[in-house]
Amino acid sequence: MKQRKIPLRKCVACQQMMPKKELIRVVKTPSDELLIDITGKKAGRGAYLCGKSSCFKLAKKSRAFDRALKITVSPEIYDALERDFIKVEDDFLAAKDTVDDDEDE
Repeated sequence: MKQRKIPLRKCVACQQMMPKKELIRVVKTPSDELLIDITGKKAGRGAYLCGKSSCFKLAKKSRAFDRALKITVSPEIYDALERDFIKVEDDFLAAKDTVDDDEDE
């Protein structure tokens, strides 16, 4: 059976290419709302981050979302995204670990 191609995306903070499923997507919806999209399927322009809080802090410091999403992101929105990111980070890492365990078997 032919191997399927795995889509790769680049983390906006550390610039590392990784499979799309291993990254967290931040999306700017058509109504100009910024959300964290765990499913990776919401409509809008997306930017990807590793599941590490250090990458989020680097993206905040370098204002990577401003460039990637082509809008000006206010510090208040970065703070709100950081709170949301911390909440979903543990769930995301746990889900990634279970997927890795399933693939090893």
